[in-house]
Amino acid sequence: QVQLVESGGGLVQPGGSLRLSCTASGIIFSVYTMGWYRQAPGNQREMVAKIRSGGSTDYADSLKGRFTISRDNAKNTVYLQMNSLKPEDTAVYYCNAFYLGGRKYDYWGQGTQVTVSS
Repeated sequence: QVQLVESGGGLVQPGGSLRLSCTASGIIFSVYTMGWYRQAPGNQREMVAKIRSGGSTDYADSLKGRFTISRDNAKNTVYLQMNSLKPEDTAVYYCNAFYLGGRKYDYWGQGTQVTVSS
C-alpha cells in the first residue's frame, strides 16, 4: 500500500517561512520523481516544484528563488522550503510521486494547508 504523508503546513505571516515534508512508504522512493503541487480555492492544481531521481529540479517560474525542493532518499522524504511567503501562496499543498516504467505509477498525498496571512 502506497502512502504519501505531508506535514509542516500551517499559518504563517507574510514574509515568513515554512518547510513542508512528505514521507513516502510502499514505493522504491529513490527511483521516483517527487513533486509538490498546490491548489488554491477556485484555481486548478499547479506544479510548484519537482525533483527527479538523479536530483535535477524544476520550479514554477513564479516561485524560483523563494522555494527550494530537496530529497533524502535514506528517509524516503521530500522537502519544500518556502521563504518570503506571500498571501497568494495560500493553498493546499500536495505531494506527488511519479514513475514511468512499464506503466505509469502516479501517487498523491492528502494535502497540507498553507495559509499566509497577517
